[in-house]
Amino acid sequence: MVTLREPILKPVPIEELRPTQITVGMREVRAKRKAWRAKAEAAGDKAGEFLGNHMIPAIRGPRGRYYVIDHHHLSLALHEEGVKDVLVTTVADLSRLDRESFWFVMDCHDWMHPFDAEGKRRSYEDIPKSIEDLIDDPYRSLAGELRHVGGYAKDTTPFSEFLWADFLRRRVKRKELDRDFEAALAKALEFAKGRDADYLPGWCGPVAE
Repeated sequence: MVTLREPILKPVPIEELRPTQITVGMREVRAKRKAWRAKAEAAGDKAGEFLGNHMIPAIRGPRGRYYVIDHHHLSLALHEEGVKDVLVTTVADLSRLDRESFWFVMDCHDWMHPFDAEGKRRSYEDIPKSIEDLIDDPYRSLAGELRHVGGYAKDTTPFSEFLWADFLRRRVKRKELDRDFEAALAKALEFAKGRDADYLPGWCGPVAE
């Protein structure tokens, strides 16, 4: 494995990027689309500066393909808004590995999250081949919004939002989430401040003296 320490940027077509997870929160994707549209309209010809400040970290894998390890939501949002290319920064070059070895290394480094919309682990073969084929996990949307309203702090733990999504999946019923997102969010906020969530990254509940 070759780890690149200096940021080497490369423009890559979004449609050629490979995901390393199965799901996203489509509610968050829609919010990022709206935010990008507003920035693009306000910035005009300088909209590219926004993209330059939001580089997509990726692993270079077999056949020289780029596998996204963060910013899946942003990548999908930009794709749906008609953006063709993004700047990719290569975190590591694993292009010499065969496919099985590649995914083994990805898994060991927490550079992949092969869990479906029900929170069940799947084979790496079930990971979509393109950004546009990512599927919706409403609990990932709930976890993302929970962080935005202060339910927990941003954390560097890989796939931390998915850990929160799994926590909420076992406490907030799907029918409640589908019927009234805001009510489900209020319920999620109560759970997030409880001691049952203190093992999760970014937990910021009250601590008894």
